[in-house]
Amino acid sequence: MNGILIIAHAPLASAMRQCVMHVFPDSASAVAALDVQPNMPPEETLAQARALMAQLDTQGVLVAADVFGATPCNVAQKLVDGVRARLVAGVNLPMLLRTVSYRHEPLEALVSRAVMGGTQGVVPVAVTAPQNQARRAAHDQDHRHHQQ
Repeated sequence: MNGILIIAHAPLASAMRQCVMHVFPDSASAVAALDVQPNMPPEETLAQARALMAQLDTQGVLVAADVFGATPCNVAQKLVDGVRARLVAGVNLPMLLRTVSYRHEPLEALVSRAVMGGTQGVVPVAVTAPQNQARRAAHDQDHRHHQQ
């Protein structure tokens, strides 16, 4: 089974882990969080991340960072090896819930699941659901269109 390490600006990583624990309380040993504090040296953050990753004690680790190019992601890039650990940036809650659900799959498949969960979890929502909106017949004139 794979572990999941969330690395994000404080307090996002811990907050996201708490949300995951709300839905999957039995996954506590598989999900770790590292809140990157302001003014913390990257070397110290990397050391903390390595310690958390070792505590996961799993066959592989999916590392989820908040923003590509920011300190948490830059640290995570030094942490992953591309074989036993993989990195995905742009973490969101749908992504994490999907990865926890499928953490038993091979790491490469888990990366795909994470990306799909993250992107499919972002949807525009109308004020009223489309199924509740009245449809106009095709032959109806558009009352907003006025020809002179």
